Amino acid sequence: MNLPFKINISLKIFLGYFALVGLAAWFVLTIFVDEVKPGVRQAMEDSLVDTASILAALAAEDVKHQTIQHGQFSNSIKHYIAHTHQASIWGVKKQSADYRIYITNPRGIVIFDSANLAVGQDYSRWNDVYLTLRGEYGVRSSPETAGDNRDTVMYVAAPIKDGNTIIGSLTVAKPNRTLLPFIERAQQKIIRWGALLFTLSILVGALFTWRFTRKIQKLRDYAIHVSKGEKATPPTSSNDELTELALAMQTMRNELDGKQYVQDSVQHLTHELKSPLTAIQGAAELISPAMPPETQLHFLSQIKTQSNRMDTIIQNMLGLAALEHQQQLNHLTRIKLADLISTQIAHLREKASQRQVQIKHVADASVEIMAEAFLLGQAIYNLLDNAIDFSPSNSVINTHIEVHNQLVEIHIEDEGTGIPDYAQTKILNKFYSLPRPHNGEKSTGLGLNFVQEIVKLHQGQLHLQNNPKVGVTAIITLPLH
Repeated sequence: MNLPFKINISLKIFLGYFALVGLAAWFVLTIFVDEVKPGVRQAMEDSLVDTASILAALAAEDVKHQTIQHGQFSNSIKHYIAHTHQASIWGVKKQSADYRIYITNPRGIVIFDSANLAVGQDYSRWNDVYLTLRGEYGVRSSPETAGDNRDTVMYVAAPIKDGNTIIGSLTVAKPNRTLLPFIERAQQKIIRWGALLFTLSILVGALFTWRFTRKIQKLRDYAIHVSKGEKATPPTSSNDELTELALAMQTMRNELDGKQYVQDSVQHLTHELKSPLTAIQGAAELISPAMPPETQLHFLSQIKTQSNRMDTIIQNMLGLAALEHQQQLNHLTRIKLADLISTQIAHLREKASQRQVQIKHVADASVEIMAEAFLLGQAIYNLLDNAIDFSPSNSVINTHIEVHNQLVEIHIEDEGTGIPDYAQTKILNKFYSLPRPHNGEKSTGLGLNFVQEIVKLHQGQLHLQNNPKVGVTAIITLPLH
């Protein structure tokens, strides 16, 4: 069965933003584009009203004296039509006269027509003439060619008066097609800038979505690390709510970890202290004044040894507890790994000499990393100390450094008996310890766990593996930065 396709939060936010911006852009552009044509026509009608009114006032004298066909007004109009017009209006070239002007008498009969198309015809039924002669606003829009409504002509009329008496009407007509270049230019400009604005909005939305979801993804990654019990630092964000959520998760983690840690620690500590307490209790019950001094000394030595063991367990537990609750390193410095390893070898040279074990180190002075020198030194010390305990007499412990793909590896190889199969999965567990080959004693079982916590804090890994022939290799892998 196929699993349903899952859309992550980044895509959900972006798609929501895209839909919102796209809908708004479509709505706005549609309204703008749809309003361009009527808006331009309304502006043209307004200009035609003024033009008709001015021309009606200029033609009044010729109409009154019945000289409209050959008077000053007629001559001026003929000159206007014959004159070659050259103008560039916002990138649109104008080369001819677009106005048609006709005048009717009070009965609606055309007595003057600049286009010489309708002189003598009855226009009394056309709205522009009919309404104007009645003293109303006369306007109409009719097809330029009868039966073809694609191209229309706007007619706006004004009354010609002799005093307060209407003695005729003057109509100014202009084809709407002359406005198409301006309308198309305006629409193209709106669409072009609208597309640019839409693109910029999408880019801004994508940037916002990326920045916002990146913070959420960091918070998610932090939650995943927390759920796995791994070391992690809560992410910070300019978003107050996300920062508060991260801090709340950190607080919750600390409280839950604290409760679980106390429970686990009490159980482990009870189990580990039971053996030395039983030994001390048995020695205390058996010792008596009547006992020979040699026997008393033996039991007193046993009590002291077990008391020291209890103290070591408690101190190691306290150190490990502090390390386990530390989420990040506080004193990072650039250190030379070769020098750090050499220092830890020097600290253990006397113990190695007593056990007749030789420690060899192949130095690579060029390798440097950012680390907390004291903690990483403790980790290397513990691994070397552990290798000495499990190495037979007259054996060699080899240490060297390897660099692979921005990772540095610290190798510590002994020639001991190796890790038994049954202990492979438990060797790094807290309180788990194997008996030392030379005396059969066990450690507190906290050393390797301590090393593992230090390595985790340095964003690295610890591996223990048996060598092909003899011994164990402990490998600390750290980022090279």
